[in-house]
Formats: sequence, structure tokens, C-alpha cells
Amino acid sequence: MLHDANLRELITALGIGLLIGVVRERRHAPNSTGAGIRTHALISILGAVSWSLGLIPFTVTLVIVGVFAVASYLYTAHKDPGLTGEVTIILTFILSAFARENIPLASGLGVLCAILIQAKGFLHRLTRELISEQELSDGLLLLASAVIVLPILPEKAIDSWGVLRLNTIWNIVILVMASGMLGHIAHRTLGVKLGLPIAGFFSGFASSTAATASFGQRLKNDGHLLFPAAAAALLANLASLILFIGIIATVSPQLLRAMIAPFLLATICLILFSGFLLIRYRPNGVDTKPGSGHIFKLSHALFIAGVIAGVSLLAAWLNDLYGAKGALATLILVAMAEIHAAATTLGQLTDNGAFDLITAKWGVVGLLISSTGAKIFLAYFSGGKKYCLLVGLGLMAMILGAAAGVILF
Repeated sequence: MLHDANLRELITALGIGLLIGVVRERRHAPNSTGAGIRTHALISILGAVSWSLGLIPFTVTLVIVGVFAVASYLYTAHKDPGLTGEVTIILTFILSAFARENIPLASGLGVLCAILIQAKGFLHRLTRELISEQELSDGLLLLASAVIVLPILPEKAIDSWGVLRLNTIWNIVILVMASGMLGHIAHRTLGVKLGLPIAGFFSGFASSTAATASFGQRLKNDGHLLFPAAAAALLANLASLILFIGIIATVSPQLLRAMIAPFLLATICLILFSGFLLIRYRPNGVDTKPGSGHIFKLSHALFIAGVIAGVSLLAAWLNDLYGAKGALATLILVAMAEIHAAATTLGQLTDNGAFDLITAKWGVVGLLISSTGAKIFLAYFSGGKKYCLLVGLGLMAMILGAAAGVILF
């Protein structure tokens, strides 16, 4: 007599076979001899039953199924050299047996298998047409950075001040690269309909400074784009602020907790001002399709890593000589060129006890002020007085929001 648990396992195994079989059946040409719904259903029952009989019967049955799969491939290889059908037969058998041990995981893997089979056309188009060679190379580079390089880097500080941690520095590099990739994917997915603001937001993950200059230059080429160009520049700075918050969260969780309200107010102010500009004017037909270049700027990420290392050591040295005020002054100056590197060092010094939370919170506001000053200067020379005024007002609103958060909370 079957117990309820055994019955659920057998039903799950049969469901896996039927699901995969239905998908395979629909992919076959009419009058095809390939394995379809009946074959996969029978294989799933065979897998579940053989597993319940023990390891030796299961292994023998698996070998027999494998022999049949090889024979099927040899018979059809001349007209269909693919291995998907044969691999699916073996996978159905194994997943059906696995259902006797773990129903949820086996079910999930069965559904995933069916999705992959059904998505053949889309996956082929994605890999052969939609993804460029450069995008594939950048994606592999990001994976190598996260999976190969990061695990081998030491977590302990390598300097006498305890601020230079290679693992933390490389985490920031990966964050910058991943943000650029996320922006690129969303950019391509959304296409041209959302126009200039979307392009501005996602370009800000790579470099909000470069985006500010770029949209100022575009405004010079087309004077009607004042409001959308300024909004795009502010949205680029919104993306930079998001990345800034992510860096603080990675390096110093305690500083992030203390800055939740200021960051929230700064973000709201920036969004509201950008939205106001977009209401005044909405561009139509702006082509936001990314070019064929890199998904993210590797040079930018590596530059951040180099600056982080140098600034961390410089700030620690100045802190050792002059106390926290010397280090904080250095970071504010560095933020004019690279705010994310300064944020990393500020978070590290806060975690090491060089700054108390009050000083660190005002230090964050100081970094935002320094970075804003540099971007206002750049906006003036790239886009003119009106562009500089609008971008400056938006960035000042962000700073006022952050300062209000520090004062009130």
C-alpha cells in the first residue's frame, strides 16, 4: 500500500516527465520518431521506480537508458546533429529519481528544463543576434572578476593603519561594473520610447560627471533640449547617488544605518526636481539605443580602484599625523574628482573608529557638496548658464535634503 509521501513523489516524477514531454513533442516535426510525451512519461516512471529498488537497479537502468539515448542519436545524427533530445531523456530519468528525495527542488529543475527547451528560438537569437561580441566579452570579464579574482583576495588589511583591504576594494570595482551592465541591459530592453531621461539615468552608473558634460554638449547642438538635458543630467547624478549609497552599505553598514534618512531625503529631492523638469518638456523620438562599445567602462572601474588605494593610505596617514580633520579635508578634495573613492575611504575610517558617526554623517554631506561644485563648474562650460542653473538647483536640492536629514535625524 502506497503512503501519501510515496504517492506525492510518484506524481511529481510523472509530472516532470509529462511537462518535459509536452515541450519536446511540440518541437518535433510531424511524423517525427523523436521522444515525445509518452516516452518521457514512461522514462519518468522508470526513474522513480528504479530509484526505490536501490542503487544497483537504478544504476543498471540508467546505463540502459543511456545506451538507448546513444542509439537514438546515432540513428538521427545525419538529419539532426543536436544532442538536446538525448540529454533531455537522461535528465528526465534522473530528475524523476531525484523527486523521491526532494520534491520541491526536482519540480523546480523540471520546470527550468522545460523552459530552456521551449526558449530555444529566443536563446539562439539572444546569443547570435542580440548580444554582441563586445557585450559577451564584458559579461565574461565581470563574471571572472566576481568568481575568480574576488575569492582569492585577502579580507584582512595589508597596511599598518588597517584601511587597505583588497577584498573590499575589488568589491567596489565589481559594483561599478555590475551597475554599468544593469544599466546597459535595461537601456537596450526599454529602447527609444522613454528617451533621453532613461539614457541619462543609466549612463550615470558609469560616470555621472561624464554624463553631465555629455548632455550639456547635446544641449549646445540642440537648444530645445534644455529641460530634458538638465533632467537627464540630474538622473545621471541620481544613479551616481544610488551607487554612492551602495558603496557606503558595502564598506560601512553602521554609517549607512545612520544615513538612511539623509539619503532618503536627498534622493526624493533629486527625483522631484528631475520630475519637475520632465513635466516642463518631454522629448519625443530620441534614440537611446546603446552603441556597440563596452557595457561598462573598465578603465573607470580600475581608476576608482587605484584612487581608492591611494586615497585610503593618504587619508590614514593624514589622520595619523593630524587627526580626523586632516583625513576628512583630504577626502572632500578627492570627492571633486571621484566621490565614490572618497566614500569608500570615509566608510573604512568610520568603521575603524577614526570618525564618530556625527562627523562621518557631515563628512558624507561634505563629499556631496564637493562633488556638486565640480559638476556645476563642468555644467557651465559644457552647456551654458541656463543648463548650469538647472543642474545646479537640482544638485543643491539634493544637498539640502541630505543636510536636513542629518540635522533632523
